[in-house]
Amino acid sequence: MRIHVAALLLFLLPTVALAQDAPAPATSAVMLDAVTVSGEQPGPGLWKVSRGEHVMYVLGILSPLPARMQWRSTEVESVIASSQVVLRAPSLTIKPKTNFFGRLFLLPSLISVRNLPDDGTLQSTVPAGDYALWSTLKQRYIGKDRGIERYRPIFAALELYKKAVEAIGLKQSTGVAGTVVSIAKTRGVPLQSVRYTVEIDEPRKAIKTFKAAELDDVRCFHQTLENIDKRLDTLTDRANAWATGDIGALRGMLAQDRWDTCLNAVTEAGIAKRLGLDDVVGHMEGLWLTAAEQALATNSQSFAVLPMELIVAKDGPLSKLKARGYTVVAPDDEDVPGPAQK
Repeated sequence: MRIHVAALLLFLLPTVALAQDAPAPATSAVMLDAVTVSGEQPGPGLWKVSRGEHVMYVLGILSPLPARMQWRSTEVESVIASSQVVLRAPSLTIKPKTNFFGRLFLLPSLISVRNLPDDGTLQSTVPAGDYALWSTLKQRYIGKDRGIERYRPIFAALELYKKAVEAIGLKQSTGVAGTVVSIAKTRGVPLQSVRYTVEIDEPRKAIKTFKAAELDDVRCFHQTLENIDKRLDTLTDRANAWATGDIGALRGMLAQDRWDTCLNAVTEAGIAKRLGLDDVVGHMEGLWLTAAEQALATNSQSFAVLPMELIVAKDGPLSKLKARGYTVVAPDDEDVPGPAQK
């Protein structure tokens, strides 16, 4: 999931937040081809979490999505308008314990951190077979770019992924979370952030640690190449499933998701733990659960946004709410308020 991919690089920037995308541009309601859906689409239905007379509706967000799709958010707008609070998607902020000018002095180090140490190159770092496949895929999706040959494998893999996604008609910045925020503001419904903040005592030292660390990003590089070469169409399939509201297909595909292997390149090396970034997803999930239970207890109706991967996970936050005695109904279990299917 995209929350995992972002977590790889959060400590490389003074302040980074997830799920802060802008509303998607409008398009006409047409289907351009049989591969990637386009035009106005309903998106998934809403999960319903309740206890007694108190209810929360939850929208699952996903990235990437079809680039030429417009999410039909009319029904979601109606649900938000009847809610007393909207919980934003979980986010993470990293900030060094320095003043503004101290952050400025970090910029040269931040720019160089993506490159291999000691003037290394991808060709001299990754196995020959991986480099041969890299060269083919780079030519197809990136073109001539000599600078990327000096990137650390994990950064090169993420750049290739970004370009490949764009090439097949998808976009990573989907606009869905931003649309929810805009609706809440327009309707005058309070927004509540669910933010996990980590302060780094010595940011310069943290950057040096990352530069000198031996990451297992060669494995990440290999898996990303394999995914792009052999499984790129799965991204289109799950993007289409979200757009058309096919919850069953989404469950199956996300359960077998193989697009998040790069997270271990940081966590297994122990760098995240030394920087206070161990179990980031767990901390963010815990904060969301606390906020969700509070919203359910104090409001007759609430609305929330969560990554779809967390919603359908067997040990995800909705499963945990169910274990705590809440009633959880999926959109394909019962007809709940939410985007109507065509």
